Amino acid sequence: MNREKENVASFIEHLTELRKRLIIIVFSVVIGMGIAWNFSGPVLTFVEKPLTGKTYLTEIKKKVYAKVKEQAPRLYTYYKLDQEISTPEKMRPLNYSAPLEPFFIQCKISMLLGFVFALPVVFLQLWLFIAPGLTDKERRMVVPFVTAATLTFCAGAMFFLVVIWPVIINFSLSYEVEGLQSWFNISAYINFCLRLILIFGLIFELPVLTLLLSRFGIVSYKMLAPKRKYALLASSIIAAFHADLITMFVIMIPMYLMYEISIWVALIFGKKKAADPAEMDNFPITSAA
Repeated sequence: MNREKENVASFIEHLTELRKRLIIIVFSVVIGMGIAWNFSGPVLTFVEKPLTGKTYLTEIKKKVYAKVKEQAPRLYTYYKLDQEISTPEKMRPLNYSAPLEPFFIQCKISMLLGFVFALPVVFLQLWLFIAPGLTDKERRMVVPFVTAATLTFCAGAMFFLVVIWPVIINFSLSYEVEGLQSWFNISAYINFCLRLILIFGLIFELPVLTLLLSRFGIVSYKMLAPKRKYALLASSIIAAFHADLITMFVIMIPMYLMYEISIWVALIFGKKKAADPAEMDNFPITSAA
């Protein structure tokens, strides 16, 4: 009976501690949202840039097509590549249909940006929640964990915005023909972008999580390496929730690559097992003459 009371008391303590950490996280995100409010406009402008049709892909195409023109002019003429690279920029403004739709979009952008600003506090609170179950040596990893987790999330978000987002929008705009023009709704456009920012940020957290678990001896290279095919399958399933093939591949490939990096992180930084005494007895012991 006493044991049950102790378990209930321990469970309530954990819930109280979790509530405390969540309240701190929520307050930090709200403060970050207030700071981020003034930056929501420039962020929206940056996200809209691929809508002009001019991205880093445009410059790559020009260089590739110039080589094709030089090496194979007949192919260059046959496929009318000159028309593709000479397409002028076109302004495609976002549209909204509800009275307060732009305001709510600004709130969503500010909330995500505020969450990014609050990431050090968020990861610190997560660490403090699990800290009672760690050793003194493991607790000293708090600063590397918070720093690495924050930087990798930001790296994943920026990788998506700078590299992947222009590819998705460029692919979408490639369907524009006479009689079929794009008409992007601001909510659908921004919600799609923000969702993928979060996904890529979390994908890039995988090596950090693996580093921690491998240092604590929970996972290892031998455990992760044989499960590559399952990681590829899981990446495909998660990516399959998105409608178009391009988005599926740009989610699946980085997700699997992060798993592959995690395997090598576990190999290099994982906890090394102590030598088995029974195995040590098999080695001959030579004494100095």
